[in-house]
Amino acid sequence: MTKNTPITPAELSDPPRSLQLALAAARVVAENNGREIVILDMREMTEIFDYFVLATGTSRRQLHAISEEIDHKLEDDLADHRTGIEGYRESRWILLDYGTVVIHLFDPSMRDFYALEDLWAGAKQLELPEDIARLQ
Repeated sequence: MTKNTPITPAELSDPPRSLQLALAAARVVAENNGREIVILDMREMTEIFDYFVLATGTSRRQLHAISEEIDHKLEDDLADHRTGIEGYRESRWILLDYGTVVIHLFDPSMRDFYALEDLWAGAKQLELPEDIARLQ
């Protein structure tokens, strides 16, 4: 497992747009009782996107609720637009693509099976801000 990289105070006070979206998504997950929230900084790994947000939910209903709340937050409150969604119907792994940020919501078995933290082990794992971490 990689060591958590702190988000600097400057980044927290005026985060780049993609980090702002990733933090907002992570906060929504935490507020909706999602577990095992991880933000991976993908900028040194790929030019396609900046951050992955990974989280686990305990039921299909919870995963739906989290994905819908993320959409509400990022689209309605932050004026961003989702470019794609996968897996919503099956609800074992829901992928929300916001271009620079990709959010992965898993049920526990799919999270273990795909092990994205291991697959992208070279990515920096960001230390969650206190307001998000304390909700977990």
